[in-house]
Amino acid sequence: MYRISTHLTNNDMQFAARRREFDLNQLQNKMASQTRIQNLRDDPLAAAHSTRYQSYQTRLERFRDNIEYAQDNYRISETYMKQTVDIMQRIRELAVQGANGTYTTSDRQKMATEVNELLNELVQLANGRNGDGNSMFAGTKTNAEPFRAVRGDVQGANGQIITDVQYLGNIEQNRTEIAEGSFIEMNFPGNEVFWAENQQVFSTTDATGYQVQQDSTIRVDGVDIRLTQGDNIHAVISKINDSEAAVQARLDPVQSSLVLETTSPHQMWLQDAEGSTVLQDLGVLADGDNPPPQNIAASADAFGGSVFDMVINLRDRLYEGDTIDIGGSALRGIDDGLNNVLSNLASLGAKDTRLQTVFTRTEREIPQVAEMNSKEVDLDMTRAITDLRMLEYTHQASLSTAGRILQRTLLDFLR
Repeated sequence: MYRISTHLTNNDMQFAARRREFDLNQLQNKMASQTRIQNLRDDPLAAAHSTRYQSYQTRLERFRDNIEYAQDNYRISETYMKQTVDIMQRIRELAVQGANGTYTTSDRQKMATEVNELLNELVQLANGRNGDGNSMFAGTKTNAEPFRAVRGDVQGANGQIITDVQYLGNIEQNRTEIAEGSFIEMNFPGNEVFWAENQQVFSTTDATGYQVQQDSTIRVDGVDIRLTQGDNIHAVISKINDSEAAVQARLDPVQSSLVLETTSPHQMWLQDAEGSTVLQDLGVLADGDNPPPQNIAASADAFGGSVFDMVINLRDRLYEGDTIDIGGSALRGIDDGLNNVLSNLASLGAKDTRLQTVFTRTEREIPQVAEMNSKEVDLDMTRAITDLRMLEYTHQASLSTAGRILQRTLLDFLR
């Protein structure tokens, strides 16, 4: 049995009025935010799609920022490399002139003085920094100078000049994500950019009967190479050659010792992993905790120098007036260093082209994802305004009707 009281009509009218006021408030909030989804319950499926689209758009914007930062670093690195090429070309001109027998010893000493000043500038370029103050060619040691110049006396020079340039950085590279799961290097290790020749390390330890004593790991240019207990020297050589490291190993036919040689101009980076002594036992690395590249054994012979070594050699030959070496080994070393810098410059250009391609795609994709999200959550303002006016008219009409049909109470008469 349904009981009808005198308050039923009044309560129903109040409920309906409150319901319309709630709908009005919801619609006004949607119009203010220009989105049709205020709460997940408004459209759960569209809300889920919108969350994914917004997350993807945020990642795309981060990728775009990473690309722009990487491009800025590349442009700074390119400037340093181009200046290095200009200096190396000038040094080569001096080498060609110095090899000419028409010049006197005094003329060659003047050339050597110019080469020495250009060498100082090369060291400054190799220690270049970006706008954030980070070293460009130190690997991940961005707060330290990658190259240290050692000074000493050289016959024919006035005062102490650079006699050696040591690399203090590492071979690790900072990387940044430019697309989903895709990374690119941000910097270039200095012992690759400013290197001239393939490096060779000749051990003098006979490895004929060598066997790995326990499961071990060696690192060659940052690549881990796992060795198994009982591996002989031929197995070690095979595993090094099959690895991703740009280093080839072989057995010296005279001394039966291990020989390592890079396949591209760079400084070799050799380490025994913790608990391993394989390279020490083979006479390649020295005992102790010296970090690479200062850990080559004193008994081993290392060949292959940096751009700085080539320039120092040319300068010293100019001071000596040795035209044969100037036009031979010295000029060849300058050419090797120049070619390697140009090769790294070309590699940088290729990476920059890739960055520009990814940047263009990302810039095009961001508004596309934003449009997809817009289709899910955006409010049709024309329809919303129409609905709002209809709700307002309906609400006003309901209140007017309620005012005429609701029974008056004692309070109405007491006013």
